[in-house]
Amino acid sequence: MASAAPPLLPTTVPAAAPATVLPAAPDAAATSIASPDPAATRAFLGRIYDSAKRSLSGARPWPELLDRAALSRPDSLSDATARLRKNLAYFRVNYAALLALSLAVSLLAHPFSLAALLALLAAWCFLYLLRPADAAPLNALGRTFSDRETLGGLIAASVFVVFLTSVGGIIFSALALGAAVVCAHGAFRVPEDLFLDEVPDQGLVGNGATLNLLSFINGAAGGGGRV
Repeated sequence: MASAAPPLLPTTVPAAAPATVLPAAPDAAATSIASPDPAATRAFLGRIYDSAKRSLSGARPWPELLDRAALSRPDSLSDATARLRKNLAYFRVNYAALLALSLAVSLLAHPFSLAALLALLAAWCFLYLLRPADAAPLNALGRTFSDRETLGGLIAASVFVVFLTSVGGIIFSALALGAAVVCAHGAFRVPEDLFLDEVPDQGLVGNGATLNLLSFINGAAGGGGRV
């Protein structure tokens, strides 16, 4: 009796199940570039608020500025110049607020210019002022940009927006209009009833407010590891 033939072994190997590809985790360096440091953002906004509050605290009462009884025509050009000099020293904060108001109204009347300035400000904040100190260099368009190159690009963009578009004309026109209003008021406002002995103290306060207004930029840049 013949023995049974051994069973044939399979010649094909079953295909293995395809491996599941997990999505790659986002790069921490890229995340740090796209998202500014929340603490630096809060400090930046806090400095802006405190600086504006200190600056406006030195303003004279607005009814005193708008007192029509104190307005009169100057006798000569030298008289108008002397009035303007005294009123600039006394109402310096109020006049600065008027210039800012003129600029704000002009920008609100031109939404495109306002959007361009806001985009430029956002670029400065996200790419330079509020970037963490340990953030990796900026990667864009398949190229890595150093901090100096990023700063140069922001400056070039600012020059282009302000001087080569209609934004610059709107800003300069608004400031010129505000300056004309300030000069007219300063020339026609009689400064005889003003407490001019307080002007030196106000000058110190105004200078301190100006330094505080500019210090938050240096502080934010210093927090980001830049000067």
